[in-house]
Amino acid sequence: MGMNDLLPNLSGLLGGLKLPGGLGGNKLAQATPFRTTLGITDGDAVFNTMAQVLAIIGALAAGSQWTKIWEKTVPAQQAMRFGYGSPALPHNQGYMWFCSMDVTTDFEVGVLRLVIANARQTKSIVVAELDDTRLHGTTVTTLATATPLDRNQMIALPEKVEFPLVGEDSKLQLFYRCITAATAEDAVGFSIPATVYQ
Repeated sequence: MGMNDLLPNLSGLLGGLKLPGGLGGNKLAQATPFRTTLGITDGDAVFNTMAQVLAIIGALAAGSQWTKIWEKTVPAQQAMRFGYGSPALPHNQGYMWFCSMDVTTDFEVGVLRLVIANARQTKSIVVAELDDTRLHGTTVTTLATATPLDRNQMIALPEKVEFPLVGEDSKLQLFYRCITAATAEDAVGFSIPATVYQ
């Protein structure tokens, strides 16, 4: 089975683009995309505050298993993908950051995994795994000083068109695996580009 045979099967995995309100299934040309960035407060109710995400990450010990730290359910009449823009136009593509730390002391060290899943989470696809030491700055003073501002120091995340759109009620998720825990986790934040179709 070649790549051209695999992609249509992947698009059906999560239901493709099936938007109510007059837009038919898989009619991507009729949907209007716009770019956005996802942060903690965009998450579902049990993942939408720093305290909730910190409680999950702070409980992870070195060598932990993959653990879901954040999740967003795609709203009605929308479909989404991680990333925005194109690598052919680097000034217009999305760039991401992620940081988990003990303020003024040290950073958590681990791997961040971006995942898309269907509504019941019976099918999921890993979109990317990223070493989090490359997702933030080196100044541990505050979350603000650890946040990179120069896109040349950030990881590019263009729209992941090689993966299916995540339809209504399906999930965008972040999983994390701790390699070295921070001394006492007290700050976490991220900004991850995404494309919304509606």
